[in-house]
Amino acid sequence: MTTREAFLAKVRAAQPAARPRPDVPLFAAPGGDLRARFTAALQTMGGACVDATSSNDVAELIRARFGANASIASSVPEVAGTRALSPDTEPASLQDVDVGVVRARFGVAETGSVWFSEREYVVNALGYIVQHLVVLLDPVQLLDGLQDVYRRDDFHGARYAALVTGPSATADIEGVLIRGAQGVRSLTVVWLAP
Repeated sequence: MTTREAFLAKVRAAQPAARPRPDVPLFAAPGGDLRARFTAALQTMGGACVDATSSNDVAELIRARFGANASIASSVPEVAGTRALSPDTEPASLQDVDVGVVRARFGVAETGSVWFSEREYVVNALGYIVQHLVVLLDPVQLLDGLQDVYRRDDFHGARYAALVTGPSATADIEGVLIRGAQGVRSLTVVWLAP
């Protein structure tokens, strides 16, 4: 047995007994239109929402906002990318991509967050290393609050999950806000059914 295996065996042997997870209560929903609440929460966090009727609208939005020569890595079949994206794509190869396009499984109205797992991103770095993230979201896939996320089967079936709320941002002690300091500079949610 190697040192590593011996160490892991000791860790496994020292684990506490399993016990059931606590029930997550469902709190009373504040009411109101989920889409309006989602949009307001996302805008507070620096994101934006736009409507689209087709994937052509999304392609036009990308050209209008980021230029006709923007490099695009798309994990969705509806929007063509200029950069091929597959599970074998080296994450660091996305470092010079301008726009990443991904479809969120669902959104959370309470926080303006969108939910991704390894299935949506295809390459994990897509959500963090590109300059701008364009997220397709079906308006019927909105949940009221964070407590509703834990009740979804896709949440339990994912290897990992990320709730993303707006672009990356940080502020120093003087209150200077910088977007894109550790991640995407902008996040745009496009309302588009599959």
